[in-house]
Amino acid sequence: MGVAWGLGEKRKSLIQPYGYTDYSQEKRVTAVTVYDLASLTKPLATVLAVLTLLQEQRLQISDLVSDIFPQASNSFLHRVSIKDLLCHCSGFPAHKPYYLELIRLPAEKRKEMLLNLLFTEAPAYETGTASVYSDLGFMLLGLIVEKKSGCRLDHFFREKIAEPLGIAEKIFYGTTGPEGKGEISKALYAPTEECPFRKRLLCGEVSDENCHALGGVAGHAGLFGTIEGVLEMGVQLLEQWQGRKEHSSYRASDLQRFLIPRNIPGSTWALGFDTPSATGSSGGRYLAPTSVGHLGFTGTSLWIDPTRDLVMVLLSNRVHPSRENIRIKQFRPLFHETVMESLGLV
Repeated sequence: MGVAWGLGEKRKSLIQPYGYTDYSQEKRVTAVTVYDLASLTKPLATVLAVLTLLQEQRLQISDLVSDIFPQASNSFLHRVSIKDLLCHCSGFPAHKPYYLELIRLPAEKRKEMLLNLLFTEAPAYETGTASVYSDLGFMLLGLIVEKKSGCRLDHFFREKIAEPLGIAEKIFYGTTGPEGKGEISKALYAPTEECPFRKRLLCGEVSDENCHALGGVAGHAGLFGTIEGVLEMGVQLLEQWQGRKEHSSYRASDLQRFLIPRNIPGSTWALGFDTPSATGSSGGRYLAPTSVGHLGFTGTSLWIDPTRDLVMVLLSNRVHPSRENIRIKQFRPLFHETVMESLGLV
């Protein structure tokens, strides 16, 4: 776990490793243990990449998918905007096992096939009328970032987002790793799943199958990181949100607009960030309604409460050795409530 609270130079940080990386109890979790961040990739990599492209005037959130990929003109995506993808109201279903088709192709053909699959997908609902949390929308956003930037998403994230913060060795796409060489020791990774599809225990290899089929780099998954790396990114977001800092690649004013809920029927989503549910929030009972956060399938989470100047990060490998373990649904809210009670913030 990692927590930061307070203002500026008076901010306090607490990082508490706990337990072991697997059931052999041979390796304890430390502050430098690397976790598969799963869907924390969405806000920390893809959303910040979109913000960077806004700053560079290469993209507007009102741009339509068909403006960027003309081949989308004959699909329901012809009327879908970047904003619709960011707040999960595009019409895409939540998930599809595209990897079953992608994995049969040479690596250089897979992104083209992914676009074909996305553009022939049937809508699950009418755009803008509901919100369905969707990996597919962020897979498409990752491809949009690559097209508009002319750069691989992992390289763009490293150069534009992580390096200016000095944390490129603490948070990175698994294909590159610190120094961009993919040579980080496997001993530092928390293993994830005994993968039925790949028929091996995953360690230092992205858990998400669709991301795996794309070489470990995608808009919806692929980031790995340490508790320090994710906490530092969370603090940076909070500081920008509060108008105390800027990032060299994107404007705080743009980020602030992204953190406002979009008022879609039945939705808690802002642009790429979630906000607390009225009841049953993973962030527990005490988060301010203005808080933002995100979860990751592997057992990760990030919540930022601006009213308390508080950042809370939980990294775990709850899918080890099987994703059938869902006890984290009870643990997450308890964790966040306990942190806030212990800090005297309730």
